[in-house]
Amino acid sequence: MIKLRNVRLPATANAQLKIWQNEIDRLGNYADQVIAAHKKFKSRNHKDNKTFSQVRTALTRMCSGERRCCYCEDSQANQVEHIKPKSLYPEHVFVWSNYLYACAICNSPKNNRFAVFDSADNVVNVARQNTAPAAPPQPGEPVLINPRRENPTEWMQLDLLSTFWFVPIATPGSKEYKRVEYTIELLDLNRDLLPEARQRAFGDYRARLYEYIEKQKNGASTRQFSYLTKAIQTMPHPTVWFEMKRQHPAIKELNDLFTLAPEALNW
Repeated sequence: MIKLRNVRLPATANAQLKIWQNEIDRLGNYADQVIAAHKKFKSRNHKDNKTFSQVRTALTRMCSGERRCCYCEDSQANQVEHIKPKSLYPEHVFVWSNYLYACAICNSPKNNRFAVFDSADNVVNVARQNTAPAAPPQPGEPVLINPRRENPTEWMQLDLLSTFWFVPIATPGSKEYKRVEYTIELLDLNRDLLPEARQRAFGDYRARLYEYIEKQKNGASTRQFSYLTKAIQTMPHPTVWFEMKRQHPAIKELNDLFTLAPEALNW
């Protein structure tokens, strides 16, 4: 999981989202806001709605490969995900910066699970049971790392030498460490076949880099170089490519490859 590139939503769509958000905000009662947020989002979030068609197009541009999930980078994204759950934060139900494209495998378990830090930096679960009365969640800084505005790779990395799991690199016991642990657990980022998929992606990226260097030796055309560069930049699991660049000094084979093609470090 890496920081997502900023994609601007068309002005007309952004304006419409603000109008819809104002409809929710004008409801004075929090419980009424939660109910309205759920109903109105469900009625508008479909392909025939012009605004959400534009939302989905913009979110697709944030994804890697063939519209891969912005969390796991593996499964195809098919759900407009609220980073802050709409059932807890109706004031963010139609806020563009609260959206990303996710797959059902990531989004369904996450659902309305959410946590914040209390004043002592303890992780507090603020999810509400379905049968519980609607009340505003405890205030506090979100624990979940938000790839729309934060760079997850500052506090966690992929283990390229062994497991291909996400692991914390933040100081143990720090808030950042707790955020990494929570994010990995909440989204189940090391689940099932994801490490195997990342290992295959590692091999694919490496093979593309070998191909690029070989064509460089044989005097390939600018068009061929452009194709290979774009292929690498649009493959699934972009975090694997990021980590290959970041960790290459410690991995001899990668260090040799990037020494031959140092320009690839900027891709």
